[in-house]
Amino acid sequence: MRKHSILLCLALIATVPICFGQTKSSQPQLAGAKETAVADLEKSAWEAYKNKQGDAFKKFLSKDYYGAYAEGIKNVDGEIADMEKGELREYSFADTKVVFPSPDAAVMTYKVTMQGTSAGQDVSGTYNAASVYVQRDGKWLGVFHTEVKAQQP
Repeated sequence: MRKHSILLCLALIATVPICFGQTKSSQPQLAGAKETAVADLEKSAWEAYKNKQGDAFKKFLSKDYYGAYAEGIKNVDGEIADMEKGELREYSFADTKVVFPSPDAAVMTYKVTMQGTSAGQDVSGTYNAASVYVQRDGKWLGVFHTEVKAQQP
């Protein structure tokens, strides 16, 4: 009986890592899909902004959205007003990272290099940027965005 109990314990010890390993291996795939979904939303929002598609741009943002910039804090209407006063000619993302502090919140950080103007001023350069998304009714919506011009090393 004692020998049987020892063998049973050894068998359980051997199978526990296999069971947990299978559970954990599926988590990175799920997280990777969520990261890609949020990053794709951010790129789509930039594309709508670039093309001055205000209605399409608004669909990516929550009604309680705010952006923080050197020139001030903006709500959705402020972002749309800025879209009309400027021209975003080109942009590209680098060093994109998405983390999920909770299942219904995502924080994306990245560098964006852009060429464009705002209110007649050249705003071209590389910026450190961050966006926060929340999931509401199964849809990811932007609630916060910020950019600061990157300093040259």
